[in-house]
Amino acid sequence: MSFILYAKTLHFIALISWMAAIFYLPRLFIYHREALEQDEPTKSILSTYLADYQRRLYKIIMNPAMMVTFVAGFAMIFGYGWEWFAANHWLHAKLVLLAGLVYFHLQCKQIMQRLATGEKVGTSTRLRLFNEIPTLLMIAIVLLAVFKNGLNAVLAMLGLITVGGLLFLGVRFYKKLRAKESKIL
Repeated sequence: MSFILYAKTLHFIALISWMAAIFYLPRLFIYHREALEQDEPTKSILSTYLADYQRRLYKIIMNPAMMVTFVAGFAMIFGYGWEWFAANHWLHAKLVLLAGLVYFHLQCKQIMQRLATGEKVGTSTRLRLFNEIPTLLMIAIVLLAVFKNGLNAVLAMLGLITVGGLLFLGVRFYKKLRAKESKIL
């Protein structure tokens, strides 16, 4: 049992690191996208700095944290055994959601590479909405991990849809607030 506890501890530490990076990198994309609208030399200076910062965050924190999260997670599954894995359907759903998080992770790499070349990827608002995707995935994953097979799937989906809608409205409200502030200045 101590093997599983060590694996679980490592899993949590790596997951927290991965999620911190996965929340912060899209925020840097927003700053980078807005920097591309600046005049020279500000545009070049900010773009170079942000591209380097994004690359380091992705390679030094985000990638290793994701890998350790998965290694420790699969070590726990191995420790509990095949019968346990087969019987716990919540874990199957969690793995599907984790696949979505990995896809998001890979999309971040593509956006990062495109921004580094000076390409204007989407709008700031679109990137803000993109930034909320891991929040929804994280909420769903935590619900599954905490409630396991006792989770009411319908209520969980309604809750996620509600949270997603609130996040969308928050981004729209922030866009209007920024537009108002720019008119004042």
